[in-house]
Amino acid sequence: MAINTAFTTLQEEDGQLPSYRTLPHNVEAEQALLGAILINNEAANHVGSFLESGHFYLPVHGRIYEAVHKMIDRQQIASPVTLKHYFDNDDSLSEVGGAQYLARLAGSAVTIINAEHYGRAIFDLALRRNLIGIGEDMVNEAYDASLDDIAISQIENAEQKLFNLAESGGSESGFESFDKPLSVALDMITQACKQDGNLSGATTGFIDMDKLLGGLHNSDLIILAGRPSMGKTALATNIAFNTAKMFEQERDDQGNIISERGARVGFFSLEMSSEQLATRILAESSGISSEKLRRGELNDLEFSQVVRASQEIERMPLYIDDTPALSVAGLRARARRLKRQHGLSLIIVDYLQLMRPSNSIGQSNRVQEVSEITQGLKALAKELDLPVIALSQLSRAVEQREDKRPQLSDLRESGSIEQDSDVVMFVYREQYYLARKQPEDGTAEHADWMERMERVHRLAEIIVAKQRHGPIGKIEMHFDENLTQFSDFDRSHSFPTDDAPF
Repeated sequence: MAINTAFTTLQEEDGQLPSYRTLPHNVEAEQALLGAILINNEAANHVGSFLESGHFYLPVHGRIYEAVHKMIDRQQIASPVTLKHYFDNDDSLSEVGGAQYLARLAGSAVTIINAEHYGRAIFDLALRRNLIGIGEDMVNEAYDASLDDIAISQIENAEQKLFNLAESGGSESGFESFDKPLSVALDMITQACKQDGNLSGATTGFIDMDKLLGGLHNSDLIILAGRPSMGKTALATNIAFNTAKMFEQERDDQGNIISERGARVGFFSLEMSSEQLATRILAESSGISSEKLRRGELNDLEFSQVVRASQEIERMPLYIDDTPALSVAGLRARARRLKRQHGLSLIIVDYLQLMRPSNSIGQSNRVQEVSEITQGLKALAKELDLPVIALSQLSRAVEQREDKRPQLSDLRESGSIEQDSDVVMFVYREQYYLARKQPEDGTAEHADWMERMERVHRLAEIIVAKQRHGPIGKIEMHFDENLTQFSDFDRSHSFPTDDAPF
């Protein structure tokens, strides 16, 4: 019996004019599969990992399939005899012959060997019906769209529905032998041994950070959080610049990639414009302050430095998208497109609270919205197999404590952010808080304050509060406010104090 069924076209008796098309289905395949399960319940195990009652075209078949699984779960035998009692008074079977229909199903059974093939055919046809439903919804929404529902939002919603359908159609993988993931893990360890610094992930460009994190790992969601003016965006742009600058690939004689250093970076800036972000990166690369670049106070030598730096940056695989209020679906679509067209191995989002959930209609609970956003970013990291760095604001609870160092509980909507992330890092600069507590000049307190300011001048702490792959800890770094640039902390030299802000 053939199980590949296309659209069924019903025609008039004269065979001339088609009247309508039915949705793709194969009732015979559904009957044959149910019959196989009723004869040998073991057949249910062959399809139970992917086939659900909602995948059947006829609702009565879905109800029978669901009843069979309930009996099997209770360690009972599901057969036409044992199921007859449950369907004797079921009106849904009356149109197909009542409870006797169960015996007819058993008579049309296929062998248990073919059960999975029939189940796959039913599952595939169910996906096609869902695809048709999404297409119809797209057409109807496009015709009946309100003024507040812009076209790009409809496109993003459609992409989200298609993504969800694709996930439901391909997410089930079941058990697999441990040799495959073990081989992947060994390859990763081998690459780490070959790389400078023994990294198993993409480099951040900072020695101490790479040592603690082991690099940026694929499929990880990394949260970089801090209070305003701590330097979250600066650190994110520094990482983007460093890893894009170091990007290179090693290929074998056949052209296959055997190792990769650095990363192709996609930077989604929801807060700053691409021009502001480019100015920051230019300042870091050229060594000229952002303030001088904005004002144009450059001599000939400095202008030449900026030109050389811009030419260097142009060659880097660094891409910027400054679309405001981007949704999770929109970000996912753009990231997929970038990876397909230019390649992509690191995503940075600045910042998480400025994103919109894919479906904000009817959602008034901000915690639920942020939960959907973080889950979407984590799913994107796994889907594209790359690290995602998402910046996040902290709550004002930090300001109420004597010790301003952030904690996991300070994350806004921390339940979802902390739960979904693989790594949580905080940026903390004591100098920022201390500079706002300057005592009156000439007092003993002022002398103590000056001493503390000298000790923490340009000193930043990166606090790794959560890490699934390794230990937590603190990283001391040097921060240049003029260049908005982080760098590795050199303990053998003191920081210059000629331009100290105090």
